[in-house]
Amino acid sequence: MLVALHKPYGMLSQFLPKGGHRTLAELGLPKAIHTAGRLDADSEGLLLLTDDGGLQHRLTDPRFEHDKTYWAQVEGAPTDRELAPLREGVAIRDYVTRPAQARVIEPRPEIGPRVPSIRVRRSIPDTWIELVLHEGRNRQVRHMTAAIGFPTLRLMRVAIGSIGLGALEPGEWIEVPLPQ
Repeated sequence: MLVALHKPYGMLSQFLPKGGHRTLAELGLPKAIHTAGRLDADSEGLLLLTDDGGLQHRLTDPRFEHDKTYWAQVEGAPTDRELAPLREGVAIRDYVTRPAQARVIEPRPEIGPRVPSIRVRRSIPDTWIELVLHEGRNRQVRHMTAAIGFPTLRLMRVAIGSIGLGALEPGEWIEVPLPQ
């Protein structure tokens, strides 16, 4: 079984309570499934869960190089040239990221407001960018956008490989066909 979930903002990618955060336990998911990857509490979007340990490994091991597509609402208005370092690999702490696909999303995606809302500065615009990664280190997208001078205000994973978020609303989930 493979489940696609739209993980809401503020929820942990786990079933056991920790630090007062909401958890996956409240969503009525099928028994005996486990996450295939993570999203931090400050991120939202597609999270895959499965009851198949081999599939879980194939979905999470970087050697299988599944595209992970993220939409990041960043502070500022980066140009294509300013996004170029993301396509080449960015130095973050003790490593350099693998090259990512990066582009400004035009027109802006139609996404409902986040609760709680993001900070807004009237004097500074914000822009949605799409990043496609083949790795997924802790808070990597946030570190990457900050490294090029455009801090992430809101982060949503919209696809893993060929499985997309689709029309799922936060907290909704569906069973999806197993990847070939």
